[in-house]
Amino acid sequence: MGHPIIAEPPEGVSGKGFFVTSFTKAVGLARKNSLWPLPFATSCCGIEFMATMGAHYDLARFGSERLSFSPRQSDLLMVMGTIAKKMGPVLREVYIQMAEPKWVIAVGACASSGGIFDTYSVLQGIDRIIPVDVYVPGCPPRPEQIIDGIIKIQELVGNESLRRRNSKEYNDLMALYQIE
Repeated sequence: MGHPIIAEPPEGVSGKGFFVTSFTKAVGLARKNSLWPLPFATSCCGIEFMATMGAHYDLARFGSERLSFSPRQSDLLMVMGTIAKKMGPVLREVYIQMAEPKWVIAVGACASSGGIFDTYSVLQGIDRIIPVDVYVPGCPPRPEQIIDGIIKIQELVGNESLRRRNSKEYNDLMALYQIE
């Protein structure tokens, strides 16, 4: 039996007693394995997320053990459940308060598209007010689906260029959402 691998190493050159890789790959490896999620849960999807954090599914094994309830100390916003239009400005403010780099997961049908609530009072998808990186389908999604969403975010984070946040495309996206 070999030694357990804690995290897959990035591309690089290795030899006896050394390993060389790019700075971008090393930072990507660190970021993807140390996400600090901020759960913004309003309904049944939040209950499924609680199960995901429990011992049976153990989200901590993916480097997301430290939940943060402060936007300034988190880098992954997990929006779960129905978002009323009155909550939209609060959600947007939470997103704006997060430090860069930051990512967003829309968990469940309600956060992704308003779900079954096609009414005047329900926001028809959080992507109308903040950019979303990964959508997790379901009503509510099972814990395995939430874990799959976390893995997708980890792939995105691990491969993201350090300069992406300074790119014209990213600045244009933020301007589209009227976020400075």
